[in-house]
Amino acid sequence: MTLAPRAAQALQIGESFVGDGVNAAHVNTVFGHREGPAGVAWATALATPSTGHVPFVTVLRPSLPVKPLTLFVTKAAPASDAHGLLIWGPAQAGIAAGVAEALFDGTISREQADSWVIIAAVWVNPAADDAEAVYANNRLSVHTALVNGTASLPSADAVIAARDSPSNPFFTPAASDNRASSAIPSGAST
Repeated sequence: MTLAPRAAQALQIGESFVGDGVNAAHVNTVFGHREGPAGVAWATALATPSTGHVPFVTVLRPSLPVKPLTLFVTKAAPASDAHGLLIWGPAQAGIAAGVAEALFDGTISREQADSWVIIAAVWVNPAADDAEAVYANNRLSVHTALVNGTASLPSADAVIAARDSPSNPFFTPAASDNRASSAIPSGAST
């Protein structure tokens, strides 16, 4: 079944963090039509690399790019030859396989495969040391990000519910600070 994109879903943005430690994967996705803002951003990023951040077309194998065409954008410049190999090897393979899985399971329609593009912003920790874990975590992370983007996740309710308990792998506040939310009257908009 081919679904026409709704106006609200013309540009899907997804996020996912999978794994733990130095081999975890953090992937952000932008998924949209080639003739829209995603296509413009895709082409612009490919044509304007910067030092340490050279976007490239993700391939399943040499000369077999994944569909939808996926631009791999590194969030961390290669810190060493070994780090670069983890980016271009297992992380890229994981992104390609995860996108192909989303095409296989219908998260991405066959029509979208030929008319939409994906930008995958990918974090590979410079201290990563397990190629198989980097591959597996990136495969699951990009697939999850695409599913989340398709479903417009997280919900606004989930964001509101978590507002007083932020946490990430690099920082968790010692105590909740409700000063900002308690200063706004109930029902008021900002």
